[in-house]
Amino acid sequence: MVRTASGGLLRTMLVVGLGAACSQGKTDAGTAAAAEINPSRDSAGSTASRPGRLAAEPGVLLFLGTSLTAGLGLEPDSAFPQQVERRAAAAGLNWSVVNAGVSGETSAGLLRRLDWVLRQPARVIVVETGANDGLRGQPVDATRATIGQVLDRIRVERPEASVVLVQMEAPPNFGRDYTTAFRAMFPSLAREKGVTLIPFLLEGVAGVAAMNQADGIHPNSAGARKVTETVWRGLEPVLRSAEGQRR
Repeated sequence: MVRTASGGLLRTMLVVGLGAACSQGKTDAGTAAAAEINPSRDSAGSTASRPGRLAAEPGVLLFLGTSLTAGLGLEPDSAFPQQVERRAAAAGLNWSVVNAGVSGETSAGLLRRLDWVLRQPARVIVVETGANDGLRGQPVDATRATIGQVLDRIRVERPEASVVLVQMEAPPNFGRDYTTAFRAMFPSLAREKGVTLIPFLLEGVAGVAAMNQADGIHPNSAGARKVTETVWRGLEPVLRSAEGQRR
């Protein structure tokens, strides 16, 4: 059953904007993945203690995604996954974030590195992918099949994990039929694979100058806070449920 935090999706997107969004700063997937898998830690290398943390070992919250997840152009601690970790701590939830975002990655790139990434134990896994496929005009059926394989592999490798899929959008330059099919792909996959669907990542941010960096593409600090709110609304119930199961 698909669980959604809200039904709102972005009405319009920049034709070029989001294109560079996920392609700028593209790196080799294997090397970048190693650099990006970065749980928040103190100088001694252990998970940092924060006010409101429970004494028990924190659960691992793994984010898989593009430059939008990696926080391209932001201070490392300002990317939305790190902000979600702080929101969880403030809510009394005991989670440690691993940010495995890679700039420029397509769904096929995520599939190729998935075995390596899933060596990291995780109790909740958030999947943000597909935007680069849409920007390149790749066939929706092919992208859908690849994301489906990603979700299937996660189920096999981490059957205990709660999985969350992030709604993404394609720019309008490929026409209404393409963007409509692309949009519908995500709830369809969520229903088929039994994962939680949360709203479009850049709802209220894409195309809003005040919410983006000078490139007009990547969220600035204000935009990242807005993205965090969108993700948190959908993710909080999943974290609470998963934490209850760990106790």
